[in-house]
Amino acid sequence: MNQRHRQTMDAHSPIVVPSPPFSPGTRVRRAIPLLWGIPQLLGVTLLLSRSLLGAAPASAALPADDIRRDATVAAVEKVMPAVVNINTEEVVSIRDPFENIFREFFNPYYQRRQPNTQYSLGSGVIIDEEGYVLTNFHVVGRARRVWVTLHDGRVFEADRVVVNSSIDVALVKIRVKADEKFTAIGFAADDDLFLGETVLALGNPFGLGGSVSKGILSSKTRRPPTEGRTMDVQDWLQTDAAINPGNSGGPLINLKGELIGVSVAVLSDAQGIGFAIPIKRVSEKLAEIFSPETLDGLWFGASIRPGNARLTVAAVQPNSPAEKGGLRAGDIIVQVDGVSPRGFVQFVNALRAVKEKQAIALGVQRGRDRKTVHVRLVPESSYFNARLVLERTGLSVQELTPRLAQTMGLGGASGLLISDVEPRSPGAEAKLKQGMVLTSADGQSLTDVVGFAKLLASKGGGNHTRVELLIQIRRGTFIQLHEAAADLGVR
Repeated sequence: MNQRHRQTMDAHSPIVVPSPPFSPGTRVRRAIPLLWGIPQLLGVTLLLSRSLLGAAPASAALPADDIRRDATVAAVEKVMPAVVNINTEEVVSIRDPFENIFREFFNPYYQRRQPNTQYSLGSGVIIDEEGYVLTNFHVVGRARRVWVTLHDGRVFEADRVVVNSSIDVALVKIRVKADEKFTAIGFAADDDLFLGETVLALGNPFGLGGSVSKGILSSKTRRPPTEGRTMDVQDWLQTDAAINPGNSGGPLINLKGELIGVSVAVLSDAQGIGFAIPIKRVSEKLAEIFSPETLDGLWFGASIRPGNARLTVAAVQPNSPAEKGGLRAGDIIVQVDGVSPRGFVQFVNALRAVKEKQAIALGVQRGRDRKTVHVRLVPESSYFNARLVLERTGLSVQELTPRLAQTMGLGGASGLLISDVEPRSPGAEAKLKQGMVLTSADGQSLTDVVGFAKLLASKGGGNHTRVELLIQIRRGTFIQLHEAAADLGVR
């Protein structure tokens, strides 16, 4: 690969540090060699550490009428309380694409790490007052324990809620008392971007305080691959704002202090060009992974855009409980059973809390009218099941349990076993046969019938899905497994 264009994902530091609670002095001593050893941290990046600089609060240093209090300063003051440092204890068992990054940025410190456990430093941003923090998958993906250091120096342990490697995002929840609230960042509107507009990359890479760099939005349509694979991210944001090591998961914001992207990558030898996952893709994935369907297996059937106080219905699935209850795309949800939710996460939790009721009353604003619709959540398996798969493809499938796989001589294989194929059905036309095992569809691993049925339900009649499968071939007393692929029609 051309060295000039070789991409390096912005990684968190693999320095070995003591177990929390961490000493601020220790954190400073271990971070300082990195600060002097990484050229990218020089220049426009401003370290706002109280512990290092002993600086007075910004409000005291800059009166309201100070000429220096421009839009940049105002945006930083607004967002910085929501920016956090993330410290993780990880299990390192295999070599992965981030291994080379650790070596490039952090040698010789990388060589000094313990063989099986490392503490690493990354950044994140609070997106909900309940303590939900958005960061990168590669920051917390393999972590056994996670700690979050707030802008004011407080340290909390956190739990991973959901992680998604396909677009490198993760959501963690700070462990706090129920009545504790946090400053959260607001999301920018989808595609509300201007080429050339001023953007700010924020982070808290070493727990020393905030880091700010300034640049412009250079492109809205970059599609850089990661090492060895392409990530499921369309239209990356490119900026010349310095995204330094340890800033992975930090927010990229506009001058209104709104989140427009999550910092991910820098390019080596490319004068500090950085990339971020656009907020549109982050919102879509959060709505998908933090939902009653994903968390509880209950079908709601509507996608709610996260990140802002206005809970807007982005889409409603056909024949879903939401559609049958009268919810429409564009509705703004203002109440759940008479209570006004303060944000997306609280709304989802409210749905989950009343799941045993016969129906949920949702107050919605539709144009100038205020309406109440009633939605009853049902188990996903009541609709997304083997019957739907049979109707759409002509395939009778069942989950391949470990016991069934062993009985059939399939070893540790997993997926959906085809038990029958209807004649003249899309499955028959794709030459699928009894005994084959479906392992993925459209690049999505198949582990249960519900997931496959949901994928098929999202496709219109006449469309196709690309499936990968295992085929058993007998050689005397031996069974060989061969991988194959087919285009499966959907009726």
